Amino acid sequence: MASTNGHPRSADVLIIGAGPVGLTLANILGQYGVDTIVVEQRDRLIDYPRGVGIDDESLRTFQAIGLIDAILPQTNPNQIMRFVNGKGRVLAEIAPTEQPFGWPRRNGFIQPLVDAELLAGLDRFDCVEVVWSRSLTAFSESPHGIAATVAGPDGEEELIEARYVVGCDGGRSTARRLSGTTFEGTTSSTRWIVIDLRNDPLGSPNVVVGADPARPFVSVSLAHGIRRFEFMVHDDEPDERVEHPEFLQKLLAPHVPYPAQVDVIRKRVYTHHSRIAGSFRTGRIFLAGDAAHLMPVWQGQGYNSGIRDAMNLGWKLALVVNGTAGDELLDTYDVERRDHARAMIDLSTFVGKWVSPTSKRVAALRDALFLGIGAVPAVKRYLVEMRFKPMPRYKEGAVTYARARKEDAAIGRQFIQPRVATRTEADILLDDVIGSSFGVLCWNNDPIAVLGEEARRWIELGARLVALRPMSQLHWTGADHQSVTVVGDLTGALKRWFDGQRASVLFLRPDRFVAAACVAQHAPEVSRAVAGALSLRAPGDARRATAPVASPTS
Repeated sequence: MASTNGHPRSADVLIIGAGPVGLTLANILGQYGVDTIVVEQRDRLIDYPRGVGIDDESLRTFQAIGLIDAILPQTNPNQIMRFVNGKGRVLAEIAPTEQPFGWPRRNGFIQPLVDAELLAGLDRFDCVEVVWSRSLTAFSESPHGIAATVAGPDGEEELIEARYVVGCDGGRSTARRLSGTTFEGTTSSTRWIVIDLRNDPLGSPNVVVGADPARPFVSVSLAHGIRRFEFMVHDDEPDERVEHPEFLQKLLAPHVPYPAQVDVIRKRVYTHHSRIAGSFRTGRIFLAGDAAHLMPVWQGQGYNSGIRDAMNLGWKLALVVNGTAGDELLDTYDVERRDHARAMIDLSTFVGKWVSPTSKRVAALRDALFLGIGAVPAVKRYLVEMRFKPMPRYKEGAVTYARARKEDAAIGRQFIQPRVATRTEADILLDDVIGSSFGVLCWNNDPIAVLGEEARRWIELGARLVALRPMSQLHWTGADHQSVTVVGDLTGALKRWFDGQRASVLFLRPDRFVAAACVAQHAPEVSRAVAGALSLRAPGDARRATAPVASPTS
């Protein structure tokens, strides 16, 4: 990848930005053996807290890239969020207890420490290189690739050639600007100040969102004794006054016993943005994370939406680069991610408007409304279990409804991840059984027998063929095939899931979304339809092997 004899550096994928999205994407590509260069304009990772909320979908991605054991110590799991009014009365509580994807749905975390683990994870891959203190300044595109110009701090320019470029360079993305796409939406005129403190002066767990018309605020408990406060800044309070120590003490006084004795890590005034790029793909240029979408902080989904981008795009880039799929597969990235990102923007914007009114009359009406509906058990469960959160559902893209009738309820949704048993593992998460590639799962059937000749396609692709069984049948060997992994339904969650479906055969993508679902006799024809939807080459046609490198355990 490095330049030699005066020739430009070259890679299959050039990532602009070494934030969490760029680093996650680089880890995914590294697993697949894709030559990757990450260019970052700073000389090191940002070392102060930024994002503070991580969800189960992001933790599942970190599990997939083999870094979950290193990242979990930087989190506060099962974090409860309570919305209180100006009198401290709880208006709503979000405290989900279910873990359908294998991890707690709400978690506080320390972003710099998680970013550091993502960066360290790249040391596993000789095919990934990180270049610091370089900024993208220009690029030119040809039918075969991108020639990107990057500049160092002294202005010296360097050329990097790549097949694809992914802009993960934040809300002020140079990659987005150079690609010519728009960034549509709004920026709130209301300012907020964030204050991060060491040696948490409260020590209490969880999150409090203060919908106080006098001054709305947020208080967040983070790992390792860090607490974040955020306060609305009034229009008559200039930035220079807001950042003065005496003013910070005034803000903190209602919330901590001794505001003059807090240990401030950083303070920053910011505004909320609700924006989305006009396109997530322009030719060979892709946008991900804040470069593609910005949203208010209220549901903690800006960070998590970026991790979803990386997971959705990463395996698709790898299949195309490795010659297993056609370039048209990459068009599904925009198709699949755009609507969900917009839904998250809309939800976050709505919650911000609900929290932020400074009119006492409006706040009183809001309080009465939510105290009333919160008394209804069904509504309370809806809020507590986070059922209001938009979940990704792909109705087009890298999915197929070829046999869709009553079999389509699972298609385009992320599959559950219960704890299961195998013949060698008594208790293990399902994704750790399937691995990093595709999976074909059959309930109470043998995948080889069900797929017939189509089984070869998935075996050559590196997919895991899985026979899901009740625990009573785990060690029955009467229908064993060497290429099939037998999994026992340890908790009963798999049977309960299939109880609600007509389909019994699932084709899972590497990001654990269901690409297709069917009854057993339809499996061969649906297999062929999946291959078409994913633009997969015929068996034996790939340029090189595409099974991902096994992820080292942390």
